[in-house]
Amino acid sequence: MLTFDQQLEIIKRGTVEIVPETELIDKLKSSIENNRPLTIKLGLDPTAPDIHLGHTVVLQKLRQFQDLGHQVILILGDFTARIGDPTGKSETRKQLTEEQVMANAKTYERQIFKILDSEKTRVVFNSQWLAPLNFVQVIELAAKYTLARMLERDDFHKRFKENLPISIHELFYPLMQGYDSVALKADVELGGTDQKFNLLMGRTLQKEYGQKQQVAIMMPILEGLDGIHKMSKSLGNYIGIDEAPREMYGKTMSLPDELMLRYFELVTAVSLEELRAIETGLKNGGLHPRDVKMRLAREIVTQYHDSEQAKAAEEEFKRMFQQKDLPDEVPEFRPSEDMLEEVWLPKLMAAAGSVSSTSEARRLIVQGGVKVDGTKIDDPNIIIRPSNGMIIQVGKRKFFQIVI
Repeated sequence: MLTFDQQLEIIKRGTVEIVPETELIDKLKSSIENNRPLTIKLGLDPTAPDIHLGHTVVLQKLRQFQDLGHQVILILGDFTARIGDPTGKSETRKQLTEEQVMANAKTYERQIFKILDSEKTRVVFNSQWLAPLNFVQVIELAAKYTLARMLERDDFHKRFKENLPISIHELFYPLMQGYDSVALKADVELGGTDQKFNLLMGRTLQKEYGQKQQVAIMMPILEGLDGIHKMSKSLGNYIGIDEAPREMYGKTMSLPDELMLRYFELVTAVSLEELRAIETGLKNGGLHPRDVKMRLAREIVTQYHDSEQAKAAEEEFKRMFQQKDLPDEVPEFRPSEDMLEEVWLPKLMAAAGSVSSTSEARRLIVQGGVKVDGTKIDDPNIIIRPSNGMIIQVGKRKFFQIVI
């Protein structure tokens, strides 16, 4: 194991809040003195099949604990997912079937081990201890928390105040997640800042059951490619960890410069020393932001594919973008639903406002004045399938980028 100071510095990297930090310090010191790894818990509900970079922030922290020699337990919440986490929801979530949850769980495992070391990860399903509870035990669990405190949660409080429905089963979700910590005797639980209530529930229930309380470590919510809203598939500002290298690299290069260091810190394995060197280089002008962003794109593609594919994606990006003298900022265009599968190129150009009509678009194509991702188009009847990041050049000076 590394020294106490070294471990604490790595653990605190990128964290928003540690509750309480004094207990984390005590647990770490005891762990080192007694050569006993801490039990680190992360619970994930497989409510959707795909993971994007926003989901990996806590997984990266879990990997850091793993590399420090601690025992990592990943809970796939097959039981809790059937209720659905009400956190931040203004209405009751639709309950998933067991078949849906297990199908998603299989996809989760494959994606998660692109970050975690599978040989050092203990994967469990919380149905192991939640499903066997009888009704008396469920009542005993519910008796350990009050309705008044449950309604202190922002989402429940708002819905109660606005007279919106709150189903009784939703109130059990935090209790069930907290009981996971009791079942595993967790020393530390990780989660996003939106999970604070659920993480603290684990501390409360451990105390009620006579256990030592876990430390809650909260990680930030990652901003998406727009630099404003949290990363989300519904907003289209995400990088999926199963995306093709070219797609992943190109999306990373569209990230606002001011978010580069944050991404390095939260979603890559770049060391703290390297991170500080990059920050210093950007401040004193020793490093060009474009080169730093390319390094970030390589790191991300390498993490989820490999270094050779990252290099190939970078070469393609240079060929398509840098050598074609694209402007620094390319206007974005979001095609309507009826254009997503396939669309007549002149129609797409007219919809994007790069031409005044489809007739003008046809004429420009025939004259050789239109390129798609750097390739000249000469067929005015061409049907294309728009993809995220696709660049369409109209004449010498007009460009637009497809955003889906």
